[in-house]
Amino acid sequence: MKKRFCLMVVAMTTAAYALACTNFIVGKKASTDGSVICSYNADSYGSFMALAHYPAAKHQKGDMRKIYDWDTNKYLGEIPEAEETWNVVGNTNEWQVTIGETTYGGREEMVDTTGVIDYGSLIYIALQRSKTAREAISVMTTLAETYGYYSEGETFTLCDPNEAWIMEMQGCGSDRNVSKERVVWVARRIPDDAICAHANQSRIGVFPLKDKENVLYSKNAIKYARKMGWFSGKDEEFSWKNTYAFPDFSGRRICDARVWSFFNHHVSGMDRYLPWALGKDKDAEDMPLWVVPDKKVSVADVMRDMRDHFEGTPMELDSTDIGGGIWQMPYRPTPLYFTVDGKKYFNERPTSTQQTSWSYVSQMRSWLPREVGGCFWFGNDDGNMVAYTPIYCSMTRLPECYDTPGADAVTFSDKNAYWVENWVANMVYPRYKMMFPSLRQVRDSLEQAYFSQQKDIEAKACQMAPAEAQQFLNDYSIQQAQQMLARWKQLAFYLIVKYNDMAVKPEKDGKFARSEHGLGAHVKRPGFPITYARKLLKETGDKYLIPE
Repeated sequence: MKKRFCLMVVAMTTAAYALACTNFIVGKKASTDGSVICSYNADSYGSFMALAHYPAAKHQKGDMRKIYDWDTNKYLGEIPEAEETWNVVGNTNEWQVTIGETTYGGREEMVDTTGVIDYGSLIYIALQRSKTAREAISVMTTLAETYGYYSEGETFTLCDPNEAWIMEMQGCGSDRNVSKERVVWVARRIPDDAICAHANQSRIGVFPLKDKENVLYSKNAIKYARKMGWFSGKDEEFSWKNTYAFPDFSGRRICDARVWSFFNHHVSGMDRYLPWALGKDKDAEDMPLWVVPDKKVSVADVMRDMRDHFEGTPMELDSTDIGGGIWQMPYRPTPLYFTVDGKKYFNERPTSTQQTSWSYVSQMRSWLPREVGGCFWFGNDDGNMVAYTPIYCSMTRLPECYDTPGADAVTFSDKNAYWVENWVANMVYPRYKMMFPSLRQVRDSLEQAYFSQQKDIEAKACQMAPAEAQQFLNDYSIQQAQQMLARWKQLAFYLIVKYNDMAVKPEKDGKFARSEHGLGAHVKRPGFPITYARKLLKETGDKYLIPE
């Protein structure tokens, strides 16, 4: 079995935040075609990531599974294996169940360092053992209650072709003299006609206690808070996030702002909640857990949402300040916080960020055979800088570009999507306005081709026996991923020639132009964009002024 690692964060203080990861969720009646859709980006600050694969298997009684912390690879213990486990590719399984996460931290004293199950292991064990999102919730909570939950406060997305859920979980500390309990948790089903999101800030507030069909929670969810002296009101007034992970400035501006922007793309009137997202007004109105979109949302829409830089909002990262450099990149260096002359400042944190190691948009469809219905659109870098390629949930063989022998965090390979896509992205970042249109044209043309082929490919697969369809879709997914890699290499070569030395080589009829004597045509030298030139001169005054 292969195990992949994703960054999270060191425990901080109350309402700690892993400055990484975002999930968007779309219910089946909120989507254009009846799909349940969810997305995820793993913002991992230099981590190398490949596409996970856990083959289906049968296990003997007494077989044990060793548990290693997803973040650190620390050995935590072992648990009994299930009699049968399902095939998992990426964060989806052969039954189309998809699970994502974002870490929100919560109260530091709730972390259980004696726990055996971490959040990453919970995800992949549940995918191997579950046929539905509800079953995944049961698997994850039972494991955590039995063996202890090792990680910080976590928000999970759990989806299948019929339902979408959000679940939040925290440990009950390491001192068994203080608490015999191991974990607290709550889960809410997202209405079919709604969209939801989370981005490293706890999102579940007050929840209905008697709606057993749509709300699940541990017996101690409220009792534990009372025992610890953190809550004393009526049960029906209990707010999970206000008690266990209060949303401070960081939780709102750095985390919930991503949620606000997603909602803002699809719902009118979100200005009402802008003060909450901006984070500076302590009395601002909180955002709802979910909203109903003005019109139905497509997979392509969610891909665009994953590429968001707060465009058209007060938080926009573009030409609005000098931080974007000469060519106005909508990215900022990390860490998010910095100090100048004794004062603390922050950078905005849009959904699209340079440190994303992998990203997906998962599409789950109840009306198709399960080997066809689950399409896991995968990219191995910042969602803005990649073409999402189709990976079907029944796949048992991976494309070489997403599982490259020898490639890792410190070993470049031009056979590996992570490295080739990062190669291109890192050329584009500092000269964004100049170079990004070339990348976008290639990215969008590839995705448009995938979407245009999808209906016919799936119609063919639906006419086949399950095993034949699985083989057909496996071959198709590998082919598209490898063709994407080849096209991305071409893009890399094109960019270095086209934009060498901050100049621009002209083209004619799709080729680089030459002079009448066969040499490369004279380059264009674009100089400063006028908006940047004005800012430069405002700072430097007459230093560069040519005397008359």
